[in-house]
Amino acid sequence: MPSQFDIEIDRRDVPALKTHKMVLGADGENLFPAGVADMDFMAPPPVRAALQARLDHGVFGYETVPDGLMPALTGWMRSRHGWDIEASHILRAPNILNTLAIAASIFANSGDSVIVQPPVFFDFYDILQENGRKILRNPLILQDGRYTMDFAGLERLAADSKAKMIYLCNPHNPIGRVWTRAELQQLGDICARHNVLVVSDEIHADITFEGHDYTPFAALGPAYADNSITCLSPAKSFNIAACCSAFTVISNAARRAAFQVENSRLTVNKNNAFASAAMTAAYAEGGPWLDDVLAYLAENIALVRDALAPLGRVHLIEPEGTFLLWLDFRSMGLSPEGLTKFLRSQAGWAVTRGQAFGAEGEGFARLNIACTRAKLTTALAQLTTAITEFS
Repeated sequence: MPSQFDIEIDRRDVPALKTHKMVLGADGENLFPAGVADMDFMAPPPVRAALQARLDHGVFGYETVPDGLMPALTGWMRSRHGWDIEASHILRAPNILNTLAIAASIFANSGDSVIVQPPVFFDFYDILQENGRKILRNPLILQDGRYTMDFAGLERLAADSKAKMIYLCNPHNPIGRVWTRAELQQLGDICARHNVLVVSDEIHADITFEGHDYTPFAALGPAYADNSITCLSPAKSFNIAACCSAFTVISNAARRAAFQVENSRLTVNKNNAFASAAMTAAYAEGGPWLDDVLAYLAENIALVRDALAPLGRVHLIEPEGTFLLWLDFRSMGLSPEGLTKFLRSQAGWAVTRGQAFGAEGEGFARLNIACTRAKLTTALAQLTTAITEFS
């Protein structure tokens, strides 16, 4: 039977970033739009109902945080991930990037360094550069088709007196790793020894696949929580990036107070009526919908795996989480520019270039599979033809 996720929705009916010419280019109208990290699926029915109810109320004046929002968030994290969060430790933020930028600006000084683990979310680089913070690169290690952390390298970088912070991506975008508890503990212990603050972007927390469980960094224990800032948002999980905000979890009282002061100074602590309604409904009632999404995504991954296997020129880095697949095209021998041109002109694909995530991403591309199976099937057929002709 067709799934609710098989319904084709024209994202061009609204100015969606994924299908906009600023992303696809002036000549990209007919490309497979699989770059921007959102889903082509309608938001959960409870979310749409909550938004409609809020719209029907008809008054959109200034609001406080609804009574149900924080219990919905903490209840979700407790039941879904076994993490008990003190409500008093949670601050609101417009988005996770805002939290990352504020953390860099108040917990590291100009000229100080922040560690990143490439290939990693490209906005990490932009935020640090725009805030005048130096970037220390601790590249992940790719061996036998799986990425791991370079802990020896991390130890060396963390020992630098100028290293004040690490941006952790948990789960990791774009490689799809869901870091294990042991890996996170080892990272946390290194950072604690050298007084390096862990700022963890956990926006992809809920998108994990069978056999791989997301571990909130701060849930490792009180000492880990005390030396961390956790960034959460339902944007990816429930496909509500355009109508939600984010949460910053800070258990250390002094850091939380400093963050509150900066939030107030920048006046980023206001409430949006529709974001509050959407997030409350998502966390309180969105679980069954998300379970169905995960099942659909798992089948899409299988579709990609089966299509790529006989080609021999493209290798799938097996995903443990996120709806973003990391594809290795290096055996094709193309330059980064050549690979982008090949995918656009021969395969009709508009995906995220691997080099956007750091030099370690050259020869790779990030593919968003949160689309209808029919669209993905067509795109894979196009790629198969292009690679066959290339060979």
